Amino acid sequence: MASKTDQLLVVLSVLEGRHFPKSPRLSLMVQASFDGEQLATDPVEHREQPQFSTELAWELDRRTLHQHRLQRTPIKLQCFAVDSVSKKRESVGYIVLDLRSVQEVKQEPRWYPLLSSKYTKQRPALLLSMVLENDTKSSEPSPDRFKAKKAPPRQGSPVTELLPDKLEAMLIPDQGYHQVGPADHCTDMFVLSVTVAFATKLEQLISSTMKLSAEGSEFFFYYTLLGNDITSEPFHNLLSPDFEPERASVRIRSSKQIFLTFLSQQPSLQIHLCCGNHSLGSTDVSLSALSAVSVDLENKPATVEGVFVLQPPKRTKQMLPALPADLQPTIGVAVTLRREEVSPQSLGIKGGSGAQTQSIRASVPAASVPLSAPQRSSPVPKPPESSSPPGPPPPPSSHTESEAESLLEELQHGKEKAGLAATNFKVPVQIHSHAEAELEGGTSSISVSAPKVSIPSSAHHYRFSLDLRSLGKLSLTQPIAATLRYSYRFFGSAAPIMTNPPVELQRNMEVSLPQSYCAFDFAALPQQLQDTFLRVPLAVEVWHRDSTSRDQLIGRASIQLSHLLSSERSRILSSTGEQTWRQTHQDQIPVVKSQRPSEKVAELSYVVTLEDLGLVKATEVIVSESSQNEPVEPMQPSSQPADPRPAAPSVPPASLGPTAPRDTLEYRTALELELWKEEQEDLFDDQLRKKELSHMQALAEEWRRRDREREALVKKKEVEFNLLEEQLQKTLSDLERREKQLAEAELETQRLQKELRAEHDHVQRELQDSSRRLQQDCDHRVALERDKVRLMEEERARLLQQIADGESRYKQLEKEFQLYREQQNVRPEFRLQSEINLLTLEKVELERKLESTTKSKLHYKQQWGRALKELARFKQREQENAMTRLKKQQAELEAMRLRYLATEEKEVVRQNRQELDNIRNELNRLKLQEERVGPGPSPGPAVNETADDHLSRLLEERDTLLRTGVYTHEDRIIAELNRQIQDAMRDRGNM
Repeated sequence: MASKTDQLLVVLSVLEGRHFPKSPRLSLMVQASFDGEQLATDPVEHREQPQFSTELAWELDRRTLHQHRLQRTPIKLQCFAVDSVSKKRESVGYIVLDLRSVQEVKQEPRWYPLLSSKYTKQRPALLLSMVLENDTKSSEPSPDRFKAKKAPPRQGSPVTELLPDKLEAMLIPDQGYHQVGPADHCTDMFVLSVTVAFATKLEQLISSTMKLSAEGSEFFFYYTLLGNDITSEPFHNLLSPDFEPERASVRIRSSKQIFLTFLSQQPSLQIHLCCGNHSLGSTDVSLSALSAVSVDLENKPATVEGVFVLQPPKRTKQMLPALPADLQPTIGVAVTLRREEVSPQSLGIKGGSGAQTQSIRASVPAASVPLSAPQRSSPVPKPPESSSPPGPPPPPSSHTESEAESLLEELQHGKEKAGLAATNFKVPVQIHSHAEAELEGGTSSISVSAPKVSIPSSAHHYRFSLDLRSLGKLSLTQPIAATLRYSYRFFGSAAPIMTNPPVELQRNMEVSLPQSYCAFDFAALPQQLQDTFLRVPLAVEVWHRDSTSRDQLIGRASIQLSHLLSSERSRILSSTGEQTWRQTHQDQIPVVKSQRPSEKVAELSYVVTLEDLGLVKATEVIVSESSQNEPVEPMQPSSQPADPRPAAPSVPPASLGPTAPRDTLEYRTALELELWKEEQEDLFDDQLRKKELSHMQALAEEWRRRDREREALVKKKEVEFNLLEEQLQKTLSDLERREKQLAEAELETQRLQKELRAEHDHVQRELQDSSRRLQQDCDHRVALERDKVRLMEEERARLLQQIADGESRYKQLEKEFQLYREQQNVRPEFRLQSEINLLTLEKVELERKLESTTKSKLHYKQQWGRALKELARFKQREQENAMTRLKKQQAELEAMRLRYLATEEKEVVRQNRQELDNIRNELNRLKLQEERVGPGPSPGPAVNETADDHLSRLLEERDTLLRTGVYTHEDRIIAELNRQIQDAMRDRGNM
């Protein structure tokens, strides 16, 4: 059989969506993230049902897939709304997919709702499908390429020279073992086992400040074996740790030299004592003794065992005092390596080996040791020596539960026969002796076995049998192919027991279960048996087995074994003649769904029996090699427990003499009697057949007659029932229509009521808010007006007071002024002072006029400058157009203008000099007059100087304009300047 392809593709199909709001401006895109790699679909239209129709795929091998399943790596899908204009992305929601649910068989697509969706009114969902496909591109070689085989190693050269520096154990899931080294060199099968037997002084790892045992706290041992996390059964008491010794085994395919090299590269086995997520202490078990070259695995297993000291972690080591050697916490550990005898053909057959694909532990109590195989009611062939039963699933406390379930589901179809044969193997009790250790290494190929413990002398030999009678009262609408499965680790075997073949169970019917009887022989202490039966129920799972799809868990039934302990005990005799006790309990229990325990699916009828066979003898637990190779005789199905007494062997009669037995008279007479008996039997059978034929004909005729009557009656009833059914259907349709209308009207009414109530509340709130705001505004305004009135009253009183004070001061000043005026009128200086004041006022008025004139001059100067520039540009253009025509006229006009200007200038200068002389004379006269009047301020010279300056500026401006050649005396601006010059001269003459 060809092996599976190692390279795989995880294919995720994003098909379509639903319940999305319509948005023409946006588009939808789905982005998937897995193992650090992101893949995205193309943007599609944002509508109610977007169509993606895209497949996203990731490449990985089976080992990587297994690691992701162990770590529960999710596949995260994020849905984005992309703006077509700004290209901005906004998250709409996300979906998290579990990689462990992906199978190689294509499944129907499922709707997954978006989590944390921003569309709260609706609930958007995506239609997704996942499948595992073989990567044919990487697994199939190209036909155009020639690939040579690897050359075998030369004689005398060590194989280790061809190995890499770091060897790794690679898990082969479909074969159930780890492989170390190249496949062509792996010819041997090894079993590496780790047993945690006992522990002492564990309370020394707890400091005085910590609580020794908190409520709900559990302690367990944890270690890693070839990358698989192993945990022991939890226990609660550190002072006297009571846990079941356990052994965890892994099967490794390799060669001795390569595997010993691999062990020498491995670090020490580190075992931790844990409480929850915290490590209280750890120890290192060196594997160097297993990797020694002197180890002879052909004849006996290699073992590293001893008592190891648990060291606390560094953070708590300082808080604990130094302990003497007899008070240090210890743990008993045994590590065993043995060679497994396997035929080379069995290594390549899928499902031929039932070993677990990873380290799955099975625990057997120290006083609960299996003494024989569980007996099934159907004959099952014993597996060959090269095969091992499939590993049992771990308990809930194991960290490898999910990985084992996923791998066992993958191997389920190929290992169905091996799974049935798993109930017929015998687990030998292993005692600490070299002879039995050799026996174990040579004969046992079981990866999960009982620990090396000794059975206490007070242990009893028990036989427990369970007969699952019938299954009925199915509440499901569709029929199922029911198969029952259970396992109880306390009986010494964790392999699941299943009923086979599946039985078809329909609604409201009861069927008997075939091959449902199983018996277990085991040794245990009576107190331990009672504690276990009271504490741990036996869980029976009901599975629906379908050839077209994977198995489906219908429900679980819990058998309380405590009822068996309280049942009546009956005394019986065993096969050895000893007196034993038997207890039997029969009951019917419901089968409930695992997700909803309150919902009943079916009802299971069963019978359980417990036999106490007395104290265990040493001969009963020693299993020889020959007994292991003998097939187990299956038990016949029976509703009662099987009788443990063996059938008495037949004893051959002793010979009576040398006479031949056929020649005697007795033989002949007996022969004649037998012949006569046969003849009479033939005659009697012939008569019976004739009578039977006649009776059958009469019965057939009567049956046909009654059948016709029943058929006519059935047809009549059928017509009536059809009419009634039509009426009922019509009535039901009317009722449904009315219910829909009523429901719609009620919903509409509720919606309207809700809207009206919300609108009323909104309006009420707005009115209250507005009234409150108006009230506050009015109060504020009243307060402001009151403050303003108060301030105005204060201001009015202050102003009235000021007016009164002012009137009084005015009257006083008026009196003083009147008195002063009378005094001044009699003085001569008063008149001079009045004249000075008048001159001062005139001076101020003249200064004001001068300032305004200066401002007007500056303004006109600016206007003149701009106008001159504009006019110069205009005239320049005009001159360029008529330069030739005006050249002579310009020269003549310029000469005449200069003569006229010179003449006029002389006349103006003469007049100006005359006016200046007049002004000077007038100033001198005023000075003399002031000197005669007396000393005092005289503003005359300043006024004359200002008028002279103003006159000189006007003259300068006029001359400047005339020199430019643009203006003449007839121009308006020149005439205005002349007028101002004359006014200024006239004003100066009047001073």
